[in-house]
Amino acid sequence: MPHECISVFDIFKIGVGPSSSHTLGPWRAAMRFLDEMKTQGKLDDIRKLTVLLYGSLAKTGHGHGTDIAVLLGLSGDDPVTFDVNQIDPKIDGIRRNRQLHLHGDRFIDFDPVTDIAFLYEESLPYHPNALTFLVTLQNGEQLAATYYSIGGGFVVKEGENGGGSGSSVDLPFPIDTARQLLQWCIKTGFSISELVMENEHAWRSEAETKAGVMKIWEVMRDCIYRGCHTTGELPGGLKVGRRAAALNTRLLGGRTYNDYHSWVEAIRAGGQHFSYTLDWVSCFALAVNEENASFGRVVTAPTNGAAGVIPAVLQYYITFCDGLHEERILQFLLCASEIGSIFKKRATISAAMGGCQAEIGVSSAMAAAALTECLGGSQRQVLMAAEIAMEHHLGLTCDPIGGLVQVPCIERNTMGAIKAITASQLALQSNPELAKVSLDAVVKTMWDTALDMNSKYKETSDGGLAVNIPISLPEC
Repeated sequence: MPHECISVFDIFKIGVGPSSSHTLGPWRAAMRFLDEMKTQGKLDDIRKLTVLLYGSLAKTGHGHGTDIAVLLGLSGDDPVTFDVNQIDPKIDGIRRNRQLHLHGDRFIDFDPVTDIAFLYEESLPYHPNALTFLVTLQNGEQLAATYYSIGGGFVVKEGENGGGSGSSVDLPFPIDTARQLLQWCIKTGFSISELVMENEHAWRSEAETKAGVMKIWEVMRDCIYRGCHTTGELPGGLKVGRRAAALNTRLLGGRTYNDYHSWVEAIRAGGQHFSYTLDWVSCFALAVNEENASFGRVVTAPTNGAAGVIPAVLQYYITFCDGLHEERILQFLLCASEIGSIFKKRATISAAMGGCQAEIGVSSAMAAAALTECLGGSQRQVLMAAEIAMEHHLGLTCDPIGGLVQVPCIERNTMGAIKAITASQLALQSNPELAKVSLDAVVKTMWDTALDMNSKYKETSDGGLAVNIPISLPEC
């Protein structure tokens, strides 16, 4: 059986919030659909287009911006480069004119109210996050294409499997499990990050990989800084106020800094005492996920809903552990990506499949592993840290209030970041040879738990906090 080949750039994707599975995935699915129609020579023949959203995409689609993402994707806009400040005016124009600038090439009549159908009671068997594009061509021919947003921005078409960079790549060190990863490390003497870099050579040069990973970090860094300096209320009608900026101001005693580096130096000058460090880790995580909730530019890590954990732990390492060096940042993100890929292959990184354990839990495990390697831990200690972090997220449900990626999602990123740091410290102070639970065992347990979990706790907003907190949201 061929190995699923997952690159660091499959795990870490630059995109737009608030959800990798409900926003970025459908956006990419719409772009892929149009590319396929263009390849078939049928793009210019489209007369009528309807989009069907199933299952979890329907139930929390409005709050997650699924309809907005589909409209932008069908317009030919790229989530990596599209100016997020233009989202509202663009969508307002489509709704007002009831026309879609298809692929940016030609206009067709399209009313989002009637041409995007939210099928709340229907779900397709392969995955809860499904969407179908129904097309009528000029000659009357009708076509349908179904895609699944399987978590972390990964998209597969009906009949496909995986969603990574492909099984055709010949990796020097194929890895599906933590045990295989450790075996390769022992055989080669490589650290996990070094092993990942060797595998990345199958796709591109080392220089290209390094440049791409540093670009990922730059987007994370800018997101943290922007979130720590932006006030106001999050969109969606839940009336959740931003907290990161106020916390940033309070921790810095009201002082302001106009660039990232002077800001970091000011934070570092505040000392290392526990409560101060804890507050900053929380601030970093809040900042990212408040940006995510505001349709800001973020990096899936491995998802948007959990996008704050890894940047927060990496920023902690940079600020309080002298980690502001390119080689250390590369090491951190490469190591983290491999842990994420194991969860993706052996379980899931989709909350619609596994609850929030599949998002915050996986991101916490990734961050714990990366921090442990960067702080000098052995390969076994790295895997132990990942196991500890996930072990204490098992069973975590996904129950977003109002279908918005705000409560409890934003605060959960602070918890995931703190657990990652704690797991790393425990692993560094432990003998991994004496560990009772392996990473592979906890991955399997997470997947078993996901299969047993009631669907109302899987990003449907049908249970948990979502039904026990009275709210009144404006009509969409």
